[in-house]
Amino acid sequence: MSIRVISPGLLTTVQDLGRYGYQKYGVIVSGAMDSYSLRAANILVGNKEDEGALEITLMGPSLSIDKGTLFSITGGDLSPTINGEPVPMWRPVYLKENSVLKFGACKSGCRAYLAVAGGFNLPEVMGSKSTYQRAEIGGYKGRMLKKDDVLQFGYPSEEASDIIKKLIEKSYSNSFAAANWYLEGELIKKNFDYITVRVMQGREFDKFTLDSKNKFFNSEFSITAQSDRMGYRLSGTTLNLEKPLEMISEAVSLGTIQVPPDGNPIILLADRQTTGGYPKIGQVASVDISRIAQLKPGDKIMFKEISLGEAEELYIEREKYITSLKIGINLRI
Repeated sequence: MSIRVISPGLLTTVQDLGRYGYQKYGVIVSGAMDSYSLRAANILVGNKEDEGALEITLMGPSLSIDKGTLFSITGGDLSPTINGEPVPMWRPVYLKENSVLKFGACKSGCRAYLAVAGGFNLPEVMGSKSTYQRAEIGGYKGRMLKKDDVLQFGYPSEEASDIIKKLIEKSYSNSFAAANWYLEGELIKKNFDYITVRVMQGREFDKFTLDSKNKFFNSEFSITAQSDRMGYRLSGTTLNLEKPLEMISEAVSLGTIQVPPDGNPIILLADRQTTGGYPKIGQVASVDISRIAQLKPGDKIMFKEISLGEAEELYIEREKYITSLKIGINLRI
């Protein structure tokens, strides 16, 4: 079974949970921008959580998919349809016949994730199928998908086979059958016209002026059009150091908030560099990275300070929730 690309959309790549263990050699992690949605998509079709899936950004592709395919779509709502009929998200869907899956207008979020049972039959590079475009490694030929590309599927798991049997038993007259149960998507709660992102103080937080520290937690910042998978550039109030600071480049991580000389913060994301030499004013709590990944240029955010202990508790709660999802799905099979 396979997917053939009819039209590729704006940016469609294969991503998993990332390429770890090689940053010391200058190889970035990459991986899904919204790891929660990718994990959920894989769980829904009986895959391992870290299996590769399609990450679809803003303007989605049109795809020809073989009959008998079990898939799921999570993340942002990019108006997916099969043969013109809306496809429900956040649940397993089984194709009865060869069909065209097409993504349309972006209703909410920024990135959708398409997982297929068995994953994509692609070689791993340094333990990962994630696409790193600048180095042209991973994914499908190290690049975004193009017209007429064909991606072959792997073998579905026993869990996937059980889900397929359940869906085949459903009475339906259309080209697909979808489960009548679903997972809750990651909610992006807005206060007025912005979302609140929880952060901890960064390594150089105390090097900034008192006014800048106050503004960091009490001002709106807008995501600029210069943002990408490497990092989201923010505009708004500028942040200033108390005095010039000479720094040696050091390791950075997912969610590090750096402030370059122009005073406009940058949130480092999936394709971040391995080291950075700008002062770090904050560190985003890992559970909020997926929420940031679903924001578009022009969206606004505000930062709320939390402690490391609180961030750890939020992470533990998220992992417990994902475990409960897997248990619940297994009970449905």
